[in-house]
Amino acid sequence: MTLTHPDAIEAEPLKATQTAANGPAPDELLLRVEACAVCRTDLQLVEGDLKARKLPVVPGHQVAGVVERTGDRVSGWEMGERAAITWLAGTCGICKFCTSGRENLCLEARFTGWDRDGGYADYVTARADFAFHLPSGLDPADAAPLLCGGVIGYRSLKRSGIQPGGRLGLFGYGASAHLALQVARYWGCEAYVFTRSRREQERALATGATWAGGYSDSPGALLDAAITFAPVGDVVIDALRNVDRGGAVTINAIHLDRIPQFSYDMLWWERELRSVANVTREDAREFLDLAGRIPVRTDIQTFPLQNANLALKLLKQGALWGTAVLLT
Repeated sequence: MTLTHPDAIEAEPLKATQTAANGPAPDELLLRVEACAVCRTDLQLVEGDLKARKLPVVPGHQVAGVVERTGDRVSGWEMGERAAITWLAGTCGICKFCTSGRENLCLEARFTGWDRDGGYADYVTARADFAFHLPSGLDPADAAPLLCGGVIGYRSLKRSGIQPGGRLGLFGYGASAHLALQVARYWGCEAYVFTRSRREQERALATGATWAGGYSDSPGALLDAAITFAPVGDVVIDALRNVDRGGAVTINAIHLDRIPQFSYDMLWWERELRSVANVTREDAREFLDLAGRIPVRTDIQTFPLQNANLALKLLKQGALWGTAVLLT
């Protein structure tokens, strides 16, 4: 499903095309795609809110599949193994960020479904050193949603500084927060979920949250750390209002409309604001290992590959009851 010209999803800009499977290059894998989860970043690319870096392009960066072929220089992979690829498709490997464990900040980073064709397809190629072994017993359709929202939610947990047994606030409760909550509970944390949706409040409580309420409600306790998932600046202020002295508010969003003016007293006492940008391979490996051990549960709604436009349209409308996953 190829994007040639960005347009409103209602115009169905993704078109079915047939091309020969390329590669793999000497350092790449060729994967037969089994499942590719749909992400809001895909919608932003298709509609032009995220400027395309190459056109035509095949979107999709939460890919679970099977190794069909390996490049001549690839080691550590065998044909028939299950593999996954994520948003991060490659980095330079030599800059100060790459050599200090911060490859997510590399200026030469390349991304799946943006700089190179992604998983809205029957086959996809990926650098072998940026692919991941899937835990045994994890179904590809269930694994796919873990590869963006799950991994970025896990990085947000690490960035927040939350410690086992601490009080964690999750502001906004979608797919990523749902997965982060399961990790936090595994660490023995008390999780406090803030969302306007009564349905999501109930879902959070059923998943193990200590408390769930609206953004303006009081949870009855100060938080050691908080993560905001809603792309709204006002929510950052709500989080700051509930964080204890020395706590951090970590913003898990690519874009915010704005952060309103607020009193310095809310930031004083060594509170911090932090952002999250992309993920590292270490994040992905750690989270996939945890996902297999906890085990992390996902809610999915499956679609055939040719219905990618429909899946994105339902995502835009807020009409999905789980993460959309395209099956080939």
